[in-house]
Amino acid sequence: MVLLIKNGRVLDPASGLDDVVDVLVEGQKISTIAKGIKPSAKDVTVIDAAHLVVLPGLIDIHTHLREPGHEYKETIRSGSLAGAAGGFTSLACMANTNPVNDSASVTEFILEKARKEACVNIYPVGAITKGLKGESLTETGDLKAAGVIALSDDGHSVKNAQLMRRGLEYAKNFSLPVICHCEDLDLSAGGAIHEGTTSAYLGLRGIPPIAEEIMVARDIALCEWTKHPIHIAHVSTAGSVRIIREAKARGVPVTAETAPHYFTLTEEAVTTFDTNTKINPPLRSARDVEAIKEGLKDGTIDVIASDHAPHSSLEKDVEYDNAAFGIIGLETALPLTLALVSQKVLDLKQAVGKLSCNPAKILNLNKGSLRTGADADITIVDLESEFTVDVTAFKSKSRNSPFHGWRLKGHATHTIVSGTIVFQAKN
Repeated sequence: MVLLIKNGRVLDPASGLDDVVDVLVEGQKISTIAKGIKPSAKDVTVIDAAHLVVLPGLIDIHTHLREPGHEYKETIRSGSLAGAAGGFTSLACMANTNPVNDSASVTEFILEKARKEACVNIYPVGAITKGLKGESLTETGDLKAAGVIALSDDGHSVKNAQLMRRGLEYAKNFSLPVICHCEDLDLSAGGAIHEGTTSAYLGLRGIPPIAEEIMVARDIALCEWTKHPIHIAHVSTAGSVRIIREAKARGVPVTAETAPHYFTLTEEAVTTFDTNTKINPPLRSARDVEAIKEGLKDGTIDVIASDHAPHSSLEKDVEYDNAAFGIIGLETALPLTLALVSQKVLDLKQAVGKLSCNPAKILNLNKGSLRTGADADITIVDLESEFTVDVTAFKSKSRNSPFHGWRLKGHATHTIVSGTIVFQAKN
């Protein structure tokens, strides 16, 4: 297949390219990037990208696809369709499935299912500990050989510091990055929302910021000791941003992510008792939101991830205290990130980098760049088009988004994976 993308503004943070040029795709690779390309082949699909932006395929470093075990919430197929609709060409899926992705057989199942049913690249993340129980380490070498690209007990911290240290040392032997869910469960136990004025007003038990920050500090200390890179997931507090910033200044090999809800919503959103505002870590204070934005701006926070966490009405249409933590995010992550550009928190190059080349670098993926010879994973975006979020039209099987009815700006018009158009927006 030959695909020609003409007249678009091609923006590639990895190479510094930002110009109106054409992109020629032959087979699964980008063959030429230049002005005025005229392909020699007769059977060419042409996309006129005038007034659009052509980007490296977006990469989500933190997705929950729920398969195996919770297919009523999401499947590899439906999650990949949701990712494509959101402009993502690659998804790193977390290990908290049922059974947990703590063995080669589960990893192989995910990859085989992805080969048959996914329309985007699927990269499994394996568990650090068996069953995510924090009691014994998984077989790191077997997981790496089966195809995992990182390790994480996401949804749980590894409470035992010695076990976490050994996990980092084993991960170092196999060159696997470790993604850390930072939460002291003794401090967060029973909590539903951010601990503060709003929790006191609503009578809901709070989760204090230190529940996150204590484990951020501990995992950074272990990272510094073992000299193996860690990536801090879903950063939500001002204290975490400060700790990570100070560690980076010392040269500690730590990176970090946040999710759009942590720079878009505050704890005030919870006053509606909409269970689609219940997430972990919780929505924080306005001060924390401003610190997250500053961390994104100065590079302390490297990545914006969706933390796409599908749940059905069975888990969400209940009392707030009893509702499951988590919201979906693949189909709203891009426009919510672009809002930071409108707010002048980030420029477009920075925003795109946090969704493409930065996660690729952290996960050691040969992705996230538009260059001759690269995989033809491409996202084309209309920055100016406005739309109303309608969860009933989502590709995801779940509907648990707090952004239903919001008016957002900017969306993917085309998502291209290995030279194939896997999503095209309706005119």
